[in-house]
Amino acid sequence: MTTANWPPAADLDPVRRLHALAAGVPGAVITEGEIEADYAEVWPLLADLDGELARLVLDMRGLRVTRIDGDRVEAVARSRFGMRARFDGVLRPGWIWLQSRFILMGVAATPCGEGRTRVAFTGGIRIPGRAALIPVGVGRAGRRVLGRLEARVGSWRTG
Repeated sequence: MTTANWPPAADLDPVRRLHALAAGVPGAVITEGEIEADYAEVWPLLADLDGELARLVLDMRGLRVTRIDGDRVEAVARSRFGMRARFDGVLRPGWIWLQSRFILMGVAATPCGEGRTRVAFTGGIRIPGRAALIPVGVGRAGRRVLGRLEARVGSWRTG
């Protein structure tokens, strides 16, 4: 065996990658579902960080991208309670990973058959100094994001 073939590369779609990454974060909860719409319709809504994504995540009053450098993103979010958070993250096709000092959010999407897109969401409150999340309400929030996304895709289609 040559070193060029070792270690073997894992070919994971963005949703599986989110599951793998979240598996290493104690307390991380993933909500996953299928949206009855093509990936080409779903992903632009999710990737619009300071537009659509900020409207889909109910805990955010707003999210403003302050810097983009390749796939690296910096943003400032304001919660519905008025608190601010500065996020550093990555935005790639099918993949969003944003984290601040106290908050983590991941979103992934991948095509899963004709006219369908698999979407996964995770997030939570980070505990400074520990590699753990407090998953308070994350499952419920994830289900709301998926529901709002599906409704938004439907209204976007009808204009």
